[in-house]
Amino acid sequence: MAKTTKGVHGRAQPEALETATIPPLGLEGLFAIPEPATGLVLFAHGSGSSRLSPRNTYVARALRAAGLATLLFDLLTDEEAADRRRVFDIPLLAERLGAAAEWAHGQKRLAGLPIGFFGASTGAAAALVAAARSPVAVGAIVARGGRPDLAGADLRKVTAPTLLIVGGDDPEVLALNRMALAELSCEKALEVVPGATHLFEEPGTLDQVIELARAWFRAHLIRHDTR
Repeated sequence: MAKTTKGVHGRAQPEALETATIPPLGLEGLFAIPEPATGLVLFAHGSGSSRLSPRNTYVARALRAAGLATLLFDLLTDEEAADRRRVFDIPLLAERLGAAAEWAHGQKRLAGLPIGFFGASTGAAAALVAAARSPVAVGAIVARGGRPDLAGADLRKVTAPTLLIVGGDDPEVLALNRMALAELSCEKALEVVPGATHLFEEPGTLDQVIELARAWFRAHLIRHDTR
């Protein structure tokens, strides 16, 4: 499937979204690789969402315009997604995200790209747990309206620089993020987007998330060597 997006200088550029099948369960995914690509961001969506999440798709498009490859995929099979226990099974979701990172690491076109995680809602906890446990190095993590508190004891094992982004009008989640921030021992930051609620549906708020995420990945994920 082909779409058109704007490059970093605002020029329209074609981009091709390719399908992926993530083993061992054959989870469906969509990825795109800009030229040149300087990193790869894997998306972990929240409960009730999928690889087609409109908000994550919007963020992914902007990251590709900044030179980052992206992979959005389903963390659960259709049957599993109908089971609420699976939807909130953070270790299971983290295992699936880790498997996707290993798959990407083994793909010729993606191998060598520094890997980052972008997690939303419960996907943020999955991203943190996966980063703490995965044998594949994770260079940076960004969480949008996340529940990092659900990562539990794995929070203290995360070494990847982690950015937590929360809406200013999402007080309960903001409090949980502040507690999780205190548990993290890696390089970390908490950014509050004024006027944003949990889903960042207010005009301009998701664009602020994009700017923060892009800057974080630029600083911590993108390779700086030119060899």
